[in-house]
Amino acid sequence: MSPAGGILRLGEVVTVSVPATSANLGPGFDSAGLALGLRDSVTARLERAGEESAPFSAQVRVSGHGADSLPSDATHLIADLMARSWRELGADLTGLVLELSCENVIPHARGLGSSAAAIVGALSAAAALVEDPDLRPSQADIFQRASRLEGHPDNVAPAVFGGLSVSWTEDAGGGRFETAVVQPSAGVTPVVGIPEFEVKTEAVRAALPAAVPHALAAANAGRAALLLLAFTERPELLMAATRDYLHQDARASAMPEAYEAMQSLRSASVAAAISGAGPTVIALARDAGEADAASQEFARRGFAVLTPEFTDCGARVELSSNREAASGTSG
Repeated sequence: MSPAGGILRLGEVVTVSVPATSANLGPGFDSAGLALGLRDSVTARLERAGEESAPFSAQVRVSGHGADSLPSDATHLIADLMARSWRELGADLTGLVLELSCENVIPHARGLGSSAAAIVGALSAAAALVEDPDLRPSQADIFQRASRLEGHPDNVAPAVFGGLSVSWTEDAGGGRFETAVVQPSAGVTPVVGIPEFEVKTEAVRAALPAAVPHALAAANAGRAALLLLAFTERPELLMAATRDYLHQDARASAMPEAYEAMQSLRSASVAAAISGAGPTVIALARDAGEADAASQEFARRGFAVLTPEFTDCGARVELSSNREAASGTSG
């Protein structure tokens, strides 16, 4: 391995902010994702430790979600991913300490892409602190690796690139991830209802059937094809476009309150879907009346209500030599 000083930027500060994301949007299972104006941020600085032979270490400060439960050392997910990224480039991290500040605004285990945001934030920060441009991972590299780590690209693509994304792999069994990004119509307002309880992605995936009838797959393909048109040019089609036949009904028992809220809104002709693996519900309001109806439905059930705007800005990276920046809580 090579000395880190020849590969990495020591003493410089990088700040990365990554948007929350809502995936699936009804029929776009594991493929459609939307970036929302709710952002986690990470501030990192790599310094020399007091002893040259000291093993790599990390000092992590967390504010917001997970502040009382997440690790404060090198086992923290973001610190671990950053260190792994650098070691894979051949950097020797002996005698170095990573100072990391994380501000977690995105709720955890609620279906708003908190894990994708953490992974994208870690890989983006690690890349920014690579000195050698020939070794520095590109945005496209970050998208590939983050998608592999997540297992699917639906949250990762909007976290990296912003906007509304439709993602796929080169072949159905795997391979290189690809994505196409468009901007949603300004006439659609997202309203999210966030229940107090958490749902683990692994648990709700276990509820999915191993196979679905051909007729349901065909019906879902039609709605997924309609989704892009409804989001960009024909918002009046959002009710039809967000109808899912693959996963939401199968997961209803894992989050009955969220499922009931979604169904209640759809019965009132407000386009709504489970956000990602849930339990957050996203309503796509076409006017102020639908936005108010969604807010009232969520509030009636005791859900936290947010109205984050769509954002066309994915992971945002700022590199600075300001040595005080990493000591705050804005990371």
